[in-house]
Amino acid sequence: MNRETVITRFPPSPTGYLHIGGARTALFNWLFARQNKGKFVLRIEDTDQVRSTREATDAILESLEWLGLNWDEGPFFQSERFDLYNRLIDRLLASGRAYHCHCPPDLLEEKRKKAMALGLKPKYDGTCRDLGLGPGPGSVVRLRSPRTGATLFEDQVKGTIRFSNEELDDLILRRSDGSPTYHMAVVADDITLGITHVIRGDDHVNNTPRQVLIYEALGEPLPIYAHVPMILGPDKTRLSKRHGAMSVLAYREMGYLPDALLNGLARLGWSHGDQERFTKQELIEKFSLQNVGRSAGVFNAEKLLDTNAWFIRETPSPSLASTLLPFLGRLGIRDPDPEMMAMAVETLKKRSKTLVDMAEAARFYFEDPVTYDEKAAPKFLTPDILPQLEAMKGVLEKVDGFSQPDLEEAFSSFLETTGIKLKTVAQPLRVALTGRTASPGLFEIMEVLGRQKVLARLDQAISYIRRDR
Repeated sequence: MNRETVITRFPPSPTGYLHIGGARTALFNWLFARQNKGKFVLRIEDTDQVRSTREATDAILESLEWLGLNWDEGPFFQSERFDLYNRLIDRLLASGRAYHCHCPPDLLEEKRKKAMALGLKPKYDGTCRDLGLGPGPGSVVRLRSPRTGATLFEDQVKGTIRFSNEELDDLILRRSDGSPTYHMAVVADDITLGITHVIRGDDHVNNTPRQVLIYEALGEPLPIYAHVPMILGPDKTRLSKRHGAMSVLAYREMGYLPDALLNGLARLGWSHGDQERFTKQELIEKFSLQNVGRSAGVFNAEKLLDTNAWFIRETPSPSLASTLLPFLGRLGIRDPDPEMMAMAVETLKKRSKTLVDMAEAARFYFEDPVTYDEKAAPKFLTPDILPQLEAMKGVLEKVDGFSQPDLEEAFSSFLETTGIKLKTVAQPLRVALTGRTASPGLFEIMEVLGRQKVLARLDQAISYIRRDR
C-alpha cells in the first residue's frame, strides 16, 4: 500500500437514513481526502442482515449524492466480503494470535455475573486461551490480547490516548455462526482498502484500542486516527430530532440547499478564524484536523436556517431557478418558462429562507387566473379604486418598454398628472397582480409578468370589482 496517498472512508450502517452526525463524518473525510488529493472510499457496513435494508442503503447514497460528497471507490458491502474476513482470521489462528473458544454462552453469562458481584470488570477469563482447541460446534474465535502493558495511539484531535491492557478483553473475532464481528470486519476492510486516515465520531474512541490490537496481531501499520467531538443540541444534550436533527433528505425536502447544509455541518466542531460561511471550494482549501475542537459542536437550527437564506441570496438566479422546479411542481406548476423563472427568483432571493418559502412566494407569477387572498380582495379591490385601475391599465397598454425603469417613469408621470398618491393605488395594484398584500416591488413584478399578463390581471381585478357592485 502506498502510504503517501491519503485514503479516507465513510462506513454507514444501512439501518436507517443518513442523519446530521453521519453526514458531518462523511464531510470531514471527504474534505480531508480532497484537500490532500487523495481518495474517499464508501463502505456499507451491512453485516446486521436483520436491520439492514436496501431502502436505507439507497437513501444514504442519495443523501451523499445530493450533498455532492462523491466517492472514488465503492460502495463496498461488508455482507459480500466474508471470505476476506475469514482469511484474515485464519491467518491470526495460524500465527497463534487468535484461538478457538468453546465456552458456552450460559457459562460466560454466569462468569460475567460473578465478576460483577466481586466488583471486577466482566471480561472473558481466558479459559480456552491456552488449550490449543480446534473448531467445534458453537465455538468462536477470540483474539489473544496482551494482558499487561498498555495500548496507545496518537489521535489528531485528542492527542495521545492510552488504555491499560488489563481493561481490555480477548474479543471475539468470529461468532459461532461463522460471521465476523464488527471490530474484525472494520480492521480487515481498512487494511485491504488501504485506509490511511480514520476520521470518525469520538463515540468510537473506546473501540479504537481493540482495533489497534487486531492491527498489531496482523502485523499491519496503523492508520492515523482522528476522533471528532460529538454534536449536541442547544440544551447541551445529545443531538436528537427534537433539536431539529432530521435526516439529510428531510432537509432537502424542507428546501435547504446542499451547500448550506454542508456549511452548517462543517462548522459543528471545526472553525477557521472568524469566518462563518464557506463555499465548498473554500472548505476544501481551509479544512484541517488541527482546527477541529475537542469540545462538542452545538447544533443550532435557527443558525442553519440563516445560513440557508444566505446561500439562497448568493446563488445565481438561473441555477436557483432550476433547483426550485421540484418545489413548484409540488404546487402544481409544471414547465414554467426558464427565463421568467430566473427573473422571478431574482425578485424573491432576498426574502426567502428556504426553497419551500420561495416556491410559495413565487406561486402568483405562474397562476392564471391569479387567486385572491380572501381578506385582501374585499379590502382593496373596491368600487372606489376602479377608476384608478382602469386608468393605470390604459397607461400600461401604451408604455413603450416594460422594464422597471420604463414602468417607474410611466407611473411617475401618471401620478403627477392625476394627482393620485402612490399609497392610494399601491396595495390595490399589488392585490390585482399577485392576489396578496405582501410581495416584491410592484415594478419588479410587472417586469417579470410582462405586459400581457399584467393587463390580463388588471382585467381580472376590474371584472371582480364590477361583479361585486
